Parts: sequence; structure tokens; C-alpha cells
Amino acid sequence: MKKKIALFGASGQTGKHFLKLALEKGFEIKALVRNPKSISQNNSKLEVYRGDVLNIDNVRQVIEDADIVVSLFGHVKGSPEWLQTDGTKIIVQAMKEKNIKRIISLSGGGLPFPEKDEPKFADKLIRTIMKIFVPKILNDAIKHHEILKSSGLDWTIVRGPRLTNDVKTGTYRVGWVGVNAGTNLSRGDLADFILSQVDDERFNFQMPFVSV
Repeated sequence: MKKKIALFGASGQTGKHFLKLALEKGFEIKALVRNPKSISQNNSKLEVYRGDVLNIDNVRQVIEDADIVVSLFGHVKGSPEWLQTDGTKIIVQAMKEKNIKRIISLSGGGLPFPEKDEPKFADKLIRTIMKIFVPKILNDAIKHHEILKSSGLDWTIVRGPRLTNDVKTGTYRVGWVGVNAGTNLSRGDLADFILSQVDDERFNFQMPFVSV
């Protein structure tokens, strides 16, 4: 039986790809979005809820009866500084209340995973640039990881490089920053890997880096 997915960030660029793929493969989806009109999919297996990931009641409603959470929301213009951290705290709280054990979250290659990463000079340079120019996003990603790490839940954080709108190929590498890694990836292929993790727990408590 297919797992029922509680999805956050369904209206984002990667979220739209994930939603389409998941529905095509027969998953039931409960999606929380600020504006339901941003979701063009019309499918009997899709329930769309209007709300905010920073609202605990909205989050509870979406994860009710779900088997797994997929969290793809992120910063847009005007987002609160700690959006991902605070949203993840609320999701974790609701998951514990509803006895849901597994969450897949999305981040970028700037988020360090020293246990497996072997960053090269270019990787270190990119991380330094992020610290200077987008510290809010990097710091928020790091804190959200800390929340998941201490949650007691089964978590995976999927990381990607520079994302493109190229056609999904279904061919990509799964490694670590600086290890079996490239510099770009299509959003469709990123979504494909994230969906594969719904039924694959080999990366529990880890942060795989996906690239072409």
C-alpha cells in the first residue's frame, strides 16, 4: 500500500515537480500551501489545504493520517529569517503528537555534513560566499538540521547543487559534497530522488548530495 504523504512546499519550483511525480506514481498527498490557486494539479489523490507552515493548527491538519512528511518549503522574498528552523520545529512537534516517525527535508550543498563531505576548494569557496552574501539562508539551514538531529525522528536531508529547469532524465549521482558530486541538477531529477526516499531509508540520519 502506498504511503500517504504530508507535503510542505508543494507550490515551490521543486515542490511542483515532486507533486506531479508523486501523483503519477499513485501516492496520496496532503499539501499545505499559502495559495491553493498555485496548485494546478487536479487529482482525486490530492488534498490541498490553505495555510502557513508557521501555524501549528494548519500543520496538524495536513499531517493528520499521513505516513510520512516531505518538507520542501524554503525562503522566498520577504520570508522570516528563521523560516525553515521555526517551520521545522512546528512540523516536528506535530509529528510527535500524531506519532509520525519519518521526515524528508530539502536543503542545499552549503549545509555541511562533516561526517561524509570532503569539500574541494570550489565547495569551500561557495560556502564562504554564502556566509557573506546569504547568511540568513545558510544559518537557517544549519539550525533546521540541528532541530531534526535532536528530534528523535527518522530524518533525511536531501541536498542539491545549482538547480536548473532542464528536463528530468532520471540519471543522477548520489554522493556527498566533494565526493562523487557534480555542480548542477535539474529540479525534476532532484524531485525524483526525493520521491525515491519515501520508501528507501538507507539515508536515515544522513544528508546525501544529489547531482549530475
